[in-house]
Amino acid sequence: MKQKEFLESLAKSRPLSRRGFMQQATAAGVSAVVASSFFDKAEAAMPKSGGDMRQAITGGGTSDVLDPAQTLDSYMINVSFGQLRNNLTEIEPSGQLVGELAEGWEPSADATRWTFKLRQGVEFHNGKTMDANDVVESFNHHRGEDTKSAAKGIVAPIEDVKADGNDTVVFTLAGGNADFPFLVSDYHLVICPAKDGGGIDWESGTGTGGYVLEKFEPGVTSVVTKNPNYWKEGRAHFDSVENLFIADVAARTNALRGGELHVITNLDLKTVHLLERLQDVQVFHTNGNKHATMPMHSNKPPFDNNDLRLAMKYAIDREEMLKKIVKGYGEVGNDHPVGPANIYRATPEEVPQRQYDPDKAAHHFKKAGMEGQTIKFHTADTAFEGAVDAAELYTESAKKAGISLEVVREPNDGYWSNVWLVKPWVASYWGGRPTEDWVFSQIYSSGADWNEAFWEHEKFNKLLVEARAELDTDRRRELYVEMQLILNEEGGSVIPLFMAYTHAATKNIGLPEQMANNWELDGHKNAERWWFAS
Repeated sequence: MKQKEFLESLAKSRPLSRRGFMQQATAAGVSAVVASSFFDKAEAAMPKSGGDMRQAITGGGTSDVLDPAQTLDSYMINVSFGQLRNNLTEIEPSGQLVGELAEGWEPSADATRWTFKLRQGVEFHNGKTMDANDVVESFNHHRGEDTKSAAKGIVAPIEDVKADGNDTVVFTLAGGNADFPFLVSDYHLVICPAKDGGGIDWESGTGTGGYVLEKFEPGVTSVVTKNPNYWKEGRAHFDSVENLFIADVAARTNALRGGELHVITNLDLKTVHLLERLQDVQVFHTNGNKHATMPMHSNKPPFDNNDLRLAMKYAIDREEMLKKIVKGYGEVGNDHPVGPANIYRATPEEVPQRQYDPDKAAHHFKKAGMEGQTIKFHTADTAFEGAVDAAELYTESAKKAGISLEVVREPNDGYWSNVWLVKPWVASYWGGRPTEDWVFSQIYSSGADWNEAFWEHEKFNKLLVEARAELDTDRRRELYVEMQLILNEEGGSVIPLFMAYTHAATKNIGLPEQMANNWELDGHKNAERWWFAS
């Protein structure tokens, strides 16, 4: 065995004191200097318990609630999904799907019936043992014609969900879905305790997660404390986590530099080089499927005209935005949401990259009968990092096509309640969904509550159902590529950029070797995966 492999194996045989490690290493012929250095590095990389962590998260507001059906953005995703509650399944940093509250699952031959076996002995924060009824009621919370859940599009194919004893749940779907175990990892579909007589207790914030809610002040702060009975071994290391909603990037950055915060996200890319120079700060990013969108209400004039939508797609200079807005931290988008982490992403040959073309933009704008008219575009800093600056760049590139855009700057507070899905053309963003069916079903399918462009396309919806049940991977790819082409040519959203998740933390925050890239903050699981290294 090589020396490095031997030391790694020895370091993993915990608990082992420095003295014991040194004795065994030197006995095997490793020099004391090398052994000591390796032990120090291994010790720093081992998660430790304790300490009160403070982080600033964007995407919050005074309208935030603890109802998982109404979780809209990063702040509540991190608190509800990443700290208080668990799902049936979980996506690991490697991208692999593993069981969380479910030990395992089995499909029927046609993937229309899925049986999940639950972990036994898992307790909610209130001491109640989780059982199948809690899972049934948690899913039913998002189902039905009258539901206002943002996960309505995800759970719509579920025809029935029922308990089979205390530790088994059976889902019956309207059609085959090979991706269903991925879908139940969605951050809305966390498991809450069932109430007597039906429904769930979401109001208290009670869950099975690594932390217990102590304080919740919407749009300001929330405080959680370590769950002493957390069922996951070696997770949830902090004694407490305080989550602050700080929309202003300068305020977040200054608080980190001043030692008031341990973790921030969505860095100011104009000044990130200054953070990188600080000895007590670590800057890091993850590349995934996070992307900026500019959805137009395609069910109402003037955006119900595809020529106008095409004009807006040709009028944006994506390369300029990549360079100036995200400083190269990402890649240009092509007006569909399938990103670099998805397996059925279309190649440039299959869906050619749309280029900035003022002449084509002017042609389609005129064809839409919009000459001489001004179009309003609503945005705010919270829409995505650099959203306001991006809008200003957009006005300049559109001007070269003879298109007049008016940027309407909206308040950060309440943006996701009062502007997004309300105003006819807005800035937005999405974290990456791990499967094509997921992102299409939740954001682009007919009737989906989060169909932010209010876009309807009969063929697209037909292909979505066909691809979902298709078991032949080559045919499935063909279907998904065709859907990406439809969105590129007829979709209701301009999608200019895929953006890296950017973070900064104090040097005493311990980080795992591999971090999830499906969301920021280690897939929003940082509170249970990170620790204080010193």
